[in-house]
Amino acid sequence: MKTRKLGKSGLEVSALGLGCMGISQSYGQPMETNNAIAFLRDAHEAGITFFDTAEAYGPFTNEAVLGEALRPIRDQVVIATKFGIHIDPDGGKGGVNSRPDHIRAVVEASLKRLQTDHIDILYQHRIDPAVPIEDVAGTVKALIAEGKVIHFGMSEAGEDNIRRAHAVQPVAVLQSEYSLWWREPEHTVLPVVEELGIGFVPFSPLGRGFLTGTINGSTEFDSNDFRNTIPRFAPEARSANQAVIDIIADIAAEKGATLPQIALAWLLARKPWIVPIPGTTKLHRLKENIRAAEIDLSSDDVNQIDRALSDISIQGERYATKQTAWVNR
Repeated sequence: MKTRKLGKSGLEVSALGLGCMGISQSYGQPMETNNAIAFLRDAHEAGITFFDTAEAYGPFTNEAVLGEALRPIRDQVVIATKFGIHIDPDGGKGGVNSRPDHIRAVVEASLKRLQTDHIDILYQHRIDPAVPIEDVAGTVKALIAEGKVIHFGMSEAGEDNIRRAHAVQPVAVLQSEYSLWWREPEHTVLPVVEELGIGFVPFSPLGRGFLTGTINGSTEFDSNDFRNTIPRFAPEARSANQAVIDIIADIAAEKGATLPQIALAWLLARKPWIVPIPGTTKLHRLKENIRAAEIDLSSDDVNQIDRALSDISIQGERYATKQTAWVNR
């Protein structure tokens, strides 16, 4: 597996990371713990050194599984986790919480679940409008000074908050959704992170599975699959957005590659400090994704894809209305 450096932080990781949320939630039934541990260790054997989790995934169970799986190889991997989502005592989630005392409590609990003495990247999961971002960055700065955190990250943050946080504690990594069918970061945050030397980590780089070409208008999701609530995954939207798949399929055929490999290679070709974190629970899919790092798309290839997509209007919002307040602040 090729490696990349996340901006000016000096942090070097595998060119593709692994988004681990789906192991515990959102895409149907969670994996059995033993199967999840074996899968994560197999992912490392296949070349993944960058693993992304959060206390909110499960909640809590995702970190615990990663902690057990990666404990024997802790010094060989980079673990990113997150704070900032309010979690009720019964495990229910909703709203945000980035109060300094809460950040510290989350970090202590995450360290125990992850069975480690430090967190490589600590992300603010979502901006908390009730807490000045300077207070958030200052708290993480103190945790870095204490050795409990190595790098500060932000997720789905807008330009103003990125700049204000960066002035207090350098932001090493920004994580936001970015893919062939969600390109807003190109207009909002990519110029900012490039200017400041911040690495960029696209989540959902395969459009929550749609860009694999395995989903169409008649696909039925598991009752526990959160895509049932997303307007972009309504049957009529999926049918309309099939035009994107047709374009990727043509490029994939030319390159002798699969659709997800082209979708990931397109992201890798954008900037050398971009590291996508596709999620999967299947080892053969993970190995397929990894091979995207071996596909070199030229600037002409990228321009060809961009021109073809410019005539397509993606149908459906990427989140349900109640979730939009969490993003792009």
